[in-house]
Amino acid sequence: MSIEQIIILAIVQGLTEFLPISSSGHLILIPAFTGWPDQGIITDIMVHVGSLFAVLVYFWRDVVRLFWGGLDLLRLRMNDNSRLALYILLATIPAVAFGLYLKSSGMQEQLRSVEIIAWNSIIFGIILYIADRFGSRLKNMDAMTLHPALIIGFAQAMALIPGTSRSGITISAARFLGFERAEAARFSFLLGIPAIAGAGILELGNLAGSGETISTDALWAAFLTFFAAIAAIWILMAVVRRTSFLIFVIYRLALGLLLLAMIYGWFPDVLPSLG
Repeated sequence: MSIEQIIILAIVQGLTEFLPISSSGHLILIPAFTGWPDQGIITDIMVHVGSLFAVLVYFWRDVVRLFWGGLDLLRLRMNDNSRLALYILLATIPAVAFGLYLKSSGMQEQLRSVEIIAWNSIIFGIILYIADRFGSRLKNMDAMTLHPALIIGFAQAMALIPGTSRSGITISAARFLGFERAEAARFSFLLGIPAIAGAGILELGNLAGSGETISTDALWAAFLTFFAAIAAIWILMAVVRRTSFLIFVIYRLALGLLLLAMIYGWFPDVLPSLG
């Protein structure tokens, strides 16, 4: 890959993984808009690893809580930390199950469609607006129980369809359940830790079994993604403490409509065709 492609991939992945606008969708769109060859599964995995380390660093206090909670859970000691670890563990299962189904059924590649990304950008953008506009703002993380955690977990499974956005759909679910914006985003990020880590470990294991290696380009992309992801988390947490998710809803609607216009050739004299 060229240095320009590495930098663009890192910035796009880092920003879109945690902003509610879909990282997988944007990674698919990069080759479609630039004409660059697909960056490949190894690079996709490594930029997600960079995003994962950004969460671990930004939310290190919560990560420490989950670590000790996980140890207490293994000892069958129930307290606030172990309950949170248990909720996140159980809420991760739907995404794992759905991911294995998509992989075994061969649907994973079929869903990597610009048209699917376009429609999902619009549909789940509207859902985010409704959830944020009409959801109550009463609950914080201390109010998390198994029932809402599982609902948010099932929502996370939907994010395996490109264009949905893992952070967007989980934040929407949490807002529908009455959690404050900042607390909804916080739980969404913590819930993403085992999902991102598990997917990365699984894919890297498969690649190791096939004899493939991680390129220097992929390592550089992961390194740069870390810094972009830190910036994205900071931006989102700053936004949700001061205002709504409306700016992200507008972006999703604009992106979806632009893609549909290019796919269906609505303005052939102005926009290039993606059809």
